[in-house]
Amino acid sequence: MEYTVNACDAISIDVSAGQKISIVDIDGGQVADFFAECKENPEEFLSPGVTIDCNESLRLAVGSHIYSNLYRPMFRVIYDDVGEHDLLFPCCRPEMYDFFYHNGTGHPNCLDNINRCLGEKRPVIQPINIFMHTKIEADGAVSVEHPLSKAGDKIILKAEMNVRLGVAACSVSESKCNGGKCSPIKILIDD
Repeated sequence: MEYTVNACDAISIDVSAGQKISIVDIDGGQVADFFAECKENPEEFLSPGVTIDCNESLRLAVGSHIYSNLYRPMFRVIYDDVGEHDLLFPCCRPEMYDFFYHNGTGHPNCLDNINRCLGEKRPVIQPINIFMHTKIEADGAVSVEHPLSKAGDKIILKAEMNVRLGVAACSVSESKCNGGKCSPIKILIDD
């Protein structure tokens, strides 16, 4: 099955254990906020913090697992064109736009978009920010840089449990996060 996540929007997709999920940057330079819940228990959900803990790394690589808040593997990275994805930043939300850009009212944002598509009301969502390029300095300073993904680049994950995905095409056009513009993301689900 093939799905398109329109710019500044999100979709939910049910995925079964064993299926492969390809996240494709259609135009290049676009971040996908990737979140998931266990299909049988939405209180078990994707956790970048636990993923960092279990992999002992701030980076994902082929062979890495993405873990739930209950320390169970949800996905395994089986292919990656880019090798640069963010595990630190929460979904953008109105308060973030107000803080940095003074334009939060009515601004599309990944928190609201993912909550809406999943029928949730999570106060914070900590996704894997696929294709987001976060530079981490030796002194701990961080900066968001232009994504390294080019048109057609992808990462492929294998589901390790039955999940419900919430995937947003990030809405930030005000910074380098999406290269200064927002564009769609393609999702392919294969057996």
